[in-house]
Order: sequence, then structure tokens, then C-alpha cells
Amino acid sequence: MRQVDDLRVELAEFVADVFASVPRRDQRAKSDCYLRGLMLEGRRKSIQAMAGRLPDGNEQNLQQFVNQSTWDPVPVGRRIAERMVPLIGPEAWVVDDVSFPKDGRMSVAVAHQYCGALGKQANCQVAVSVHAATDTASCPLGWRLFVPGQWADDTVRREKTGIPECVGHREKWRLALDILDELAGWGLVPPMVVADAGYGQNAEFRAGLQDRDLEYVVAVRGDLTAHPGDAEPVAPPWVGNGRKPQPRYRQDPQRVSVLATTAGQAAFTQVTWREGSRGPMRSRFLALRVRPAGVRARRLVQHAAVTRDGHWDGVLPVQWLLVEWPDGAEQPSGHWLSNLPEDIPIAELVRLAKIRWRIEHDYREMKHGLGLDHFEGRSWRGWHHHVTLVTAAHAFLTQHRIHPKALTPA
Repeated sequence: MRQVDDLRVELAEFVADVFASVPRRDQRAKSDCYLRGLMLEGRRKSIQAMAGRLPDGNEQNLQQFVNQSTWDPVPVGRRIAERMVPLIGPEAWVVDDVSFPKDGRMSVAVAHQYCGALGKQANCQVAVSVHAATDTASCPLGWRLFVPGQWADDTVRREKTGIPECVGHREKWRLALDILDELAGWGLVPPMVVADAGYGQNAEFRAGLQDRDLEYVVAVRGDLTAHPGDAEPVAPPWVGNGRKPQPRYRQDPQRVSVLATTAGQAAFTQVTWREGSRGPMRSRFLALRVRPAGVRARRLVQHAAVTRDGHWDGVLPVQWLLVEWPDGAEQPSGHWLSNLPEDIPIAELVRLAKIRWRIEHDYREMKHGLGLDHFEGRSWRGWHHHVTLVTAAHAFLTQHRIHPKALTPA
């Protein structure tokens, strides 16, 4: 794209719309300045480094704007989402999380936990995000900073970093549903939801999507259990004493990896899902109808049925199990569950399952190009301001790539 300086008029129009909720003119001017700092060349995107590169950069003013100013990032994020969803025309919303390695223990919500950026347990922050995505474009729509359990009652660190009293420890899958609920409150509903096994393996997350009438394709581990799709529960004989016994499946559920290998490699079909940088992306896949099982899944289905109908007939819902078994591999390499319609072509199921790659593209661009992980402040307010500003910069660049003339308010 052209240099950022050549886009000053377009950027000013973008800022005027997206940051219209920010009450003061000087604050909106600082948001324009900060976005230019994020988008300009330069390896380091800390406030000090950006201020030194910008002709109108003032480190003290930018520090105050990001770390102390009381402007609300939520309506800014809402306006970004309202602009980006119709522009991208997403085929899915993707749930994921990203980590930020940190030194020390005083950065907000930092803890020794799994750090995806390093591939191991390390001192870091973790944030959950939801992105609108197609195979050619994507953009974050919402963020939640994960607050580890050790921060829930740590009064000293909570006060120093400014964590609101109403914010406590909440599992990542719940944070993802919170984002979806917030977006729904803004009138934005996903065409479907995609997530990795960190979310898809959780029966409560899947039930949460189902309760919201959302279709999904979520990765699961091979140890998740299920019955074959044609299995039916049978009620044991009732002798007339006590409560009638609940219907049960005759056979124990099997791991989905076993169901896949039992079908055999000959049952798998080669599918191409997109054109990659090195040519067509293809592998071998099998789609089976299964009934996900497990104690938690069973209880959730039973509770939903009793709440809705007053009783449960013991039937577990049937879904798609998608399995990938690449040529030359000794065993399958990927498993997904989906509640998409029964008549969906396997090629479409595969393409949607694989669309999550776009979010890695988002994270990479926001980290390496826009300084997502360069924030040096420690506060709750500062972190959310910085992430919102990075999201705005990413949205501006994404809009310019998709349609250079789309930068006027909708």
C-alpha cells in the first residue's frame, strides 16, 4: 500500500467515525497519531519509539492518552465491528486466544501459564478474541483479557493494575461466549463459529453455542468419545417398581480416533480446500455421523431436554465428525465436530474447518506489524486502550486492502 502519510485524509475520516464516541477533540487527534505510529515502519511500537518517529508525536501526551485517559474502548470496538462485518462478509467467526510473554508479575493478569507464543509454560498474559473471517480477509471483532485464578483475590495487584471489581477469573470458553453475546447485543450474529480444540473439546462450550442457535465446526481431540450416528438407546425392562429406568445405548461410546481408524484409510477422500502459497492445500478426509458422548455432554443434553420438554428420551444429538488422515501418515491428524446440516458437502465442511488459519494471519500482522505485544504499560485500562487502537489500525489496513474506496462511514 502507499505510505501512511499519503493516507492521512482517509485515516482522518476513519478516525472521525470509529472514535466518534471519544468525547474530546484532542483525544481523537491522539488516536489518529497513535494509529499512524502503529502503521509506520519501525520494529518497535512502544509509545516512546513511536513518539520519536512521528513529527507530531509527544511521548507524555500519548502515555496519558493510553494509560490514564478515561475514554471508553467499548463503543470504539463496537463501531469497528459494525464497519468490518458487512465489509468482510464473513463466512465464519473464529474463536481463538493469543499470548504475550511478560517479565515480572505486575503487568495486569500476568501469570505462569501456557504461552502459545513460546510453545511452553511461561510468564505471560493471554487474551481471547473473536474474528470475522473469509479465506481472503479477517478482522478481530472483540477481545477479553483472561484473568488467572491467582488474580481473583489478589487485592494488591488488582488495585495497582486497576482491574474492575466486577471482573474475576473466568474460563476462556466462557469469555468467548461473552464476546459472542456482546456482539449479538450489537445486532451482529455469526454465520457460524469455528474454534480449535482448546474450545471444541469442552462440552459446555459446544452446548453454549447450541443454546444460542449457532452452527459450528470445532476441533476436538481424538480421545473425545461418541456413539455411531445410527446407534439408538434402548430402555431396560421396567418391572413396575420405582422410577422407570432411563434409556441407554447398548454399547459404550468409542474414541473418535477409533471410529475413524475403524472406517479404514480407503474410506477417506482427497479434498482441496484452498490455494496456498505453495499450491493447492489438500489432504484426505472422512465425514461420519456420530453422537458425541461423555458424562458432561450427556448431562447437558439431558438438562436441556428436561428444561424444554419435561423429559428426556436418552437420545444424544447426531453431528458430523470430520477426520483428516494425510497420505503417508500412520494415523489421523485432526478431528472436528459440527452441527452443520446433514446435506453439507464434505468439501465445504473441510473448507470451513480449515478457515481458522486466517486468524493466525491476523495475530501475526498485529504482532509483527502493528505492535500488539509491544505495549509496556501494566494497567487494565492501558491494555484495553492499546488493543483497541491496534484493532483499529488493523481494520483500517484491512479495509484499504479489500476496497480502498470503503473508508467513508457506513
